Amino acid sequence: MSVTLLTFGCRLNAHESDAMEHLARQGLGQEGHTIIVNSCTVTAEAERQARQAIRRAHRENPSARIIVTGCASERAAEAWAALPGVAKVIPNTEKTHPSTWGLPEEAGRTPPPSRYIRALLQVQQGCDNDCTFCVIPAGRGQSTSMPLADIIPKARALTKAGHCEIVLTGVDIASWQHGGQGLGQLCRHLLDEVPEIARLRLSSIDPMILTPKEGDHALWQLIADEPRFMPHLHLSLQAGSDLILKRMKRRHNTQDVAKLVQHVRRLRPDAGFGADVIAGFPTETETLFQETYEFLAEQAIPFLHVFPYSERPDTPAARMPSIPRAIRQERAAKLRHLGHEVREQFLHRFIGQEKTVLMESPTSGHTPEFAAFTLTSAPQNMPPTQRGRLERIRILKVQDGLLLAEIL
Repeated sequence: MSVTLLTFGCRLNAHESDAMEHLARQGLGQEGHTIIVNSCTVTAEAERQARQAIRRAHRENPSARIIVTGCASERAAEAWAALPGVAKVIPNTEKTHPSTWGLPEEAGRTPPPSRYIRALLQVQQGCDNDCTFCVIPAGRGQSTSMPLADIIPKARALTKAGHCEIVLTGVDIASWQHGGQGLGQLCRHLLDEVPEIARLRLSSIDPMILTPKEGDHALWQLIADEPRFMPHLHLSLQAGSDLILKRMKRRHNTQDVAKLVQHVRRLRPDAGFGADVIAGFPTETETLFQETYEFLAEQAIPFLHVFPYSERPDTPAARMPSIPRAIRQERAAKLRHLGHEVREQFLHRFIGQEKTVLMESPTSGHTPEFAAFTLTSAPQNMPPTQRGRLERIRILKVQDGLLLAEIL
């Protein structure tokens, strides 16, 4: 029996694919070749790629059993079941349950082996926000938080497996709540109760968790004085225009985000920021687009994840006046170019600095601020650097969007 995973979409899907592969290898027995497709519905392109992958997999492996799951199949199970070679569609809520794969519940108490150097640890599922462009609640359901008593043992198991860095993931990790505690307290518990965690990082977060009105004070304390808490925040920003943010039904405005960025930089001057940004949202005039462009330039956010707006069926945004696709693509390209320029400026500040970094390959990885680096040459007079090790490097220069460094 062999299992192949085809994963589309977010880090949470990647984490869940690890879990499914772990369970399927144990539970499917001698059922031949099984291909599991973990789909995404965030954009029409993500759905198209998953359908294309299913057709290709069936064409190349006609005898294989194809199982489909994920957010896209959750919204249109019958359509996905009708694709060639698909034997079964598994609901999103059931895909990581041991019973789905013919195993007792005890099989899910320890985390699966992670294929990633920076191990993903799920702490939350679903979303209660009602953004006008998003279908995630339909695919993931309402927000639920994993209890601390379940999270701590899984973190211990990941460090025991050799992972130096853990990345907390979920659909909306900012909404994590348990016993009156929030995400900041969860991070504090993890660092205190699992001292083997050398680096703790957050995946994408809602900016509201750090805004003045609803800010998580425990997170501010970690940012200010905890060296094991990585100085890197990836914000679910989406736009830099207050009117567009309002039409998206986002909970933050540009002033909130500007204050957040400024305060983090006062506490950790070299902190790295990323942001998700949608280009060409319905009703976005050239003036409103320019507001987003100028806001991103003013905030100097170096790691932009930009994608053109994609209509999602049955969402309020899909009923708003649309922007031509060519304009969406053009605006996305302008924002990506801006991101490249800002990233180059950000990287140059590290020249001459020494950093403790996590090696994700024998010669490359990321700094704590999430700046990608590569070594100029293999280390001499020492064994080759191994993936997953913490090493000390000196930054030499910037080239093609990367830091070039030497190992110390």
